[in-house]
Amino acid sequence: MQGELDFSGRNVLVVGGSSGIGNGIAQAFLGHGARVHVCGTRASAADYAGTAGSDLAGLSYTQLDVSDIGAIESWVPPFERLDVLVLSQGMVLYGRREYTNAGFAQVLDVNLNSLMACSIKFHPMLKASGGSLIIISSTAAFQSTRGNPAYNASKAGAVGLVRTLGDAWARDGIRVNGIAPGLVATKMTEVTTANPERLAGTLKAIPMGRLGTPQDMAGVALFLASPLAAYVVGQSIPVDGGLLLP
Repeated sequence: MQGELDFSGRNVLVVGGSSGIGNGIAQAFLGHGARVHVCGTRASAADYAGTAGSDLAGLSYTQLDVSDIGAIESWVPPFERLDVLVLSQGMVLYGRREYTNAGFAQVLDVNLNSLMACSIKFHPMLKASGGSLIIISSTAAFQSTRGNPAYNASKAGAVGLVRTLGDAWARDGIRVNGIAPGLVATKMTEVTTANPERLAGTLKAIPMGRLGTPQDMAGVALFLASPLAAYVVGQSIPVDGGLLLP
């Protein structure tokens, strides 16, 4: 099985890989031999120095504004072959800002529209390599998130995109799958993790009784990109400690 998780000589791109879940996934692929490229919002890798949940050591970094479809289309990546594409970009707006048209559109541009733009851009490379596309959604896709309609809709859309691209692109030799994380301790979830009362209530709803980690998500990403998942396509796997079970 260890050999099945050897990504030596493979090129991996993690969009949104500069911090959080994406960074954990990027470091996992690096640890299993891959050449790993990541995209983030800051001008350079040095700008992430001291940022919690961000380890860019050994990774090739490029700034990319995924809210700008034109920037995605015109980007010239520093590689000619791509074996694994992980789309982990995401944002959320609190304070009911997603209940405005501007806020709703802003979140969908990053969390959904950019997924399709990145998928389209790298389809030729993934087809040439018989590669794997992994889209990170959320368990929010399967339940209400009252304060965040755009986040919820975008993650539900991401799950639908995994199904449809999985169906359409399997014929091109590309396996498309997804990961739906539960509550993972990252900068984006600090509104919950930094609030003792909210955190306690959330932990009670998780059968395993703990938050997820980027490494929890990374293990599933390695599996989905490996030959171990050779017959898995179009699936978004909840990785949530049992949160969705009740």
